[in-house]
Amino acid sequence: MVGLHQQTLRNYERWDLVVPFRSPGGTRYYSAIDIEKIEKIKDWIDKFGINRAGIEIITDLLKQINKLEKKNKYLESELIRYKSRGSLKELPPTKRRNL
Repeated sequence: MVGLHQQTLRNYERWDLVVPFRSPGGTRYYSAIDIEKIEKIKDWIDKFGINRAGIEIITDLLKQINKLEKKNKYLESELIRYKSRGSLKELPPTKRRNL
């Protein structure tokens, strides 16, 4: 499938990096999204020598980015909705925060 040993795939599952579907008999079935994740993880290890802790940090950061992108899309749609109703004629200036 992706050129990894079964034990490596089981480790990824044990570390909660991928969660394959299991049949009643216990056979693991990997979705296209699972396979994409596995290939990314394999690339990070092979190309950059990233260890398990690094992979966990990267995957957590990617999840946070995904959540922020979804929130941003929602806020953009809300802004458009308010503007279209005339609820927002002009936005007040915002204070910038240094990170």
